[in-house]
Amino acid sequence: MATPHISAPAGAFAKTLLMPGDPLRAKFIAETFLTDPQLVTSVRNVLGYTGTYHEVPVSVMASGMGMPSIGIYSYELYKFYEVENIIRIGSAGSYRDWLNVMDVTLAESAVSESSFARVQGGETSHSLKPSETLNAAIQKKAEELGIELKMSVVHSSDVFYSDPSQGTWQDIAERTGSDCVEMESFALFHNAHVLGKQAACLLTISDSFVNHVELTSEQRQNSFTEMMRLALETAIEL
Repeated sequence: MATPHISAPAGAFAKTLLMPGDPLRAKFIAETFLTDPQLVTSVRNVLGYTGTYHEVPVSVMASGMGMPSIGIYSYELYKFYEVENIIRIGSAGSYRDWLNVMDVTLAESAVSESSFARVQGGETSHSLKPSETLNAAIQKKAEELGIELKMSVVHSSDVFYSDPSQGTWQDIAERTGSDCVEMESFALFHNAHVLGKQAACLLTISDSFVNHVELTSEQRQNSFTEMMRLALETAIEL
């Protein structure tokens, strides 16, 4: 079975899927961590793989950037490929001095001004939560692995370059009550709610609005191994 955006046959994906934004990060994860990874879809160069991690089937597929993109891929994976759990593993910009570059954070909620959820399913709330079960599993595994995991309210923005008339980053952080910013988790959480599935969002801080430290694009692609390992170790126990 194929969809307009995924060319994989039925049964090609494991029940738990890791979803970075960058296709090359998906490739890196598959080739670095999975045993016998198979490329199962590459439509528009959005790469998806399935392999095993400690002999348990796990999939990894890119989402692209922004809510419309992750909205399409996560919906099709949940609805047509029977994926049960999606763990987004991405990067975020920090609004807080206690969230530093390379810290790993788990979204306890996603706040957004986006109309995605309202247009897709009539949802009027601007704050959506991930799966409690999935978040609890990630937190438990982080403790077992000795990985410091910081909880955060995530700002899911539709806009990367906002006009100065919309306020400073400090204004945005105060208005949204958020600790860091990315562009996908709100749509992922909404799709999971609509379809009765599970979703979580693990992020590595790639840049800080507070101290202006930031990683290069290559570092973002290849250096988030602690977050990747945490997601994979959680995945095999779901």
